[in-house]
Amino acid sequence: MSGSPKPNSGPADPLSPFAELLKLQAAQRLPPVAQWQPTREGQIDIRIDREGVWHHEGARFERSALVRLFASILRKEEGGYFLVTPGEKLRITVEDAPLLAVECECAGQGGDQEILLRTHTDDVVRLDAEHPFWLREGPRGPRPYVHVRDGLNALVARAPYYQLIDLAEEADGRLWLRSAGARFDLGASE
Repeated sequence: MSGSPKPNSGPADPLSPFAELLKLQAAQRLPPVAQWQPTREGQIDIRIDREGVWHHEGARFERSALVRLFASILRKEEGGYFLVTPGEKLRITVEDAPLLAVECECAGQGGDQEILLRTHTDDVVRLDAEHPFWLREGPRGPRPYVHVRDGLNALVARAPYYQLIDLAEEADGRLWLRSAGARFDLGASE
């Protein structure tokens, strides 16, 4: 959608990318998966790889609408990840995070800054205390994540991660990211 986030664009401009993401966020309506308690349980050969790509029986999902549909009924429980309907609960394999944040938009600056991330399944989250950002060490260096909803996290793709680094401020030898009154540690500034 865009290159670098523009800190001065914002919700006051109804044509800004930030305003578009706010509209998408407001329109989000997900099924009441947490309320569904189906008695039939099983497993399905669906795997979400460590880069957030969905596969069925070894083949990559080609239809993004189908991925969005399945992501809308995805639930994390103590025993793993499940696709849940009122009549059935099916275990799937998730290698890392089930979602992938692919877009970043920013409005405001400093303490007034707000950052929105959009996932490949069109979930939109504002980085804040309820949707924290963190880094976890991976085999090839730190991997960035954000909490999306109901125990589901998203890996932040490289391009939006670099945008977040560009938005960070240095303090006490560390990079800090501010959004919606919350502050997130991006690690050493060197």
